[in-house]
Amino acid sequence: MLSIGISKNNKAYDFRDKHSLNISNIMFEETYNTAALEICRKRMNLAIVLFGLIYLIISIRIFIVCLPHGIEISLPEDGLYEREILVKAPISRADIVDRNGIVIATSLPTVDLYANPKKIQDAKDAAEKLSLVFPEIKYEDLYTKLTKKSTFVMIKHDLSPAKQSEVNALGIPALEFQTSEKRVYLHDNLFAHVLGYTNIDNIGQAGIEKYMHKRLTESTKPLELTIDMGVQDTIRQELLAAVEKFSAAGAAAVLMDVNTGEVISMVSLPDYNPNISIPLGDKALFNFPTLGTYEPGSVFKTFNTALGLESGKVKVTDKFDATKPITIQRRKISDYRGENRWLTVGEVLIHSSNIGSVQLVSRVGRKDQRKFLENLGFFEPIKQLEIPEKGQPIFQSKNNWSDITMATVSYGHGISVTPMHVITAFSALMNGGIYRTPTLIKSDMPRPSKRVLSEHVSKMMRPLLRDVILYGSGKKAEVNGYEVAGKTGTAQKVVNGKYIEKCVTNSFLSVFPASNPRYALLVIIDEPKAIKETYGFNTSGWNAAPTAGKIISEIAPQLGLKANFDINTQRAHIKAMR
Repeated sequence: MLSIGISKNNKAYDFRDKHSLNISNIMFEETYNTAALEICRKRMNLAIVLFGLIYLIISIRIFIVCLPHGIEISLPEDGLYEREILVKAPISRADIVDRNGIVIATSLPTVDLYANPKKIQDAKDAAEKLSLVFPEIKYEDLYTKLTKKSTFVMIKHDLSPAKQSEVNALGIPALEFQTSEKRVYLHDNLFAHVLGYTNIDNIGQAGIEKYMHKRLTESTKPLELTIDMGVQDTIRQELLAAVEKFSAAGAAAVLMDVNTGEVISMVSLPDYNPNISIPLGDKALFNFPTLGTYEPGSVFKTFNTALGLESGKVKVTDKFDATKPITIQRRKISDYRGENRWLTVGEVLIHSSNIGSVQLVSRVGRKDQRKFLENLGFFEPIKQLEIPEKGQPIFQSKNNWSDITMATVSYGHGISVTPMHVITAFSALMNGGIYRTPTLIKSDMPRPSKRVLSEHVSKMMRPLLRDVILYGSGKKAEVNGYEVAGKTGTAQKVVNGKYIEKCVTNSFLSVFPASNPRYALLVIIDEPKAIKETYGFNTSGWNAAPTAGKIISEIAPQLGLKANFDINTQRAHIKAMR
């Protein structure tokens, strides 16, 4: 093999050896680069796995938080965990809307201020600074809270953003905030006794807020009521005007759909603003339509007449001797401004004759009277109504249901029930004889119902009550075009065990249109005073009846009822037939 070399400084270079060295260097570099790439690849794979785990954890957390009711996680019983852990997402209190979807109660986000007294370095200084931010809270009360041996004391609920900024500016580390919500009633007093109110912890204390508390906190779906906001406002305004005009102690009204049992409006005066704290025991908190038991007076003659006709022992053409008072168990029963003549069944209603009512029920008897009233729901609270304020009727026991009890109950004394009892039973008498439990909650589900009166007698009752408007004490409730039918009632109130003549509760019970009943309205004026316009009278025909007439004239168009002005012709025809 030929070897070629070049001599330089007596040294020879072997080109073959130089070539071998270059090859070795190249091989070393390739081996080093391959190892570096492998290390880099492993590190990238590790980074990808770590990022994947992080994204997985974030995804699981988002999934848990976004569930509407949280997720229940069961951990294995390995000695460290002995119970189930419930991870629950906070749910706001659901809105409440009227029958048309208008929001009437909602919750707004807010913050509460609390402190950890153990972290307070200078309680005196902190209390002084806080009392400047919240002048409504006494310094002494703040100091007491900030010196408690506790890790948590509530300072103030429902802070505005401005107040929150002021507290932050104080620079006190022991003061902290927690998110909260405040219940807001958008129409102030308008739905006071329907909605009720919540306390500072957002727990329902009365009305729908209390009865439906579980539903309102378990679902964010708005709770739809049967109440119509526009009708509610109209009725409340007319009642306020009546209270002022007659210097009354209060007033109430209930409007019901006779065919469904839905309460379209429920107003009780005096009322209150649920946005503002009010002392317990205040008269304004009392919900008269559902809790207030009272002797309804002559409106009860409506039920007495239906009882007689339903029993078959009384015919609509029968007459009763009302020429003189009658005495039962040494108690004299007379008529207020009596006719002093024989009266037909219809005239007993038209002239509101106590004497005629007693004679009518005497034909039926005590046993059937009690059974009929019991079937109409007058002997127990209306349990199905979605409100906690329910009055217990007051009446004589079966053993004490004497002849005098039978007599006085026939004209609405000797028994106390709530206005809701009265209008619910009356709706049954007008709708064809079907009793439906009243409701404040809109639902597609049918309400519990039962037959309490024959359809034939129900139809007979309508013209009899229409005559009370045309010819009797209810004339001032007549509304041209809307065919009102009804009955007045004036009941003396019991004070210290005695009936007081000038202290009365007046009622007007009505239905419209009479020929095809759609709505029942009960108006009550509590302790109205006689005025010049009423010629010194304070009876129902002079205050409750005209108030009801004004209400009907305004709400009938709101309810979509078309006026029938041919009624005037019909009225003239009926009068001619007599």
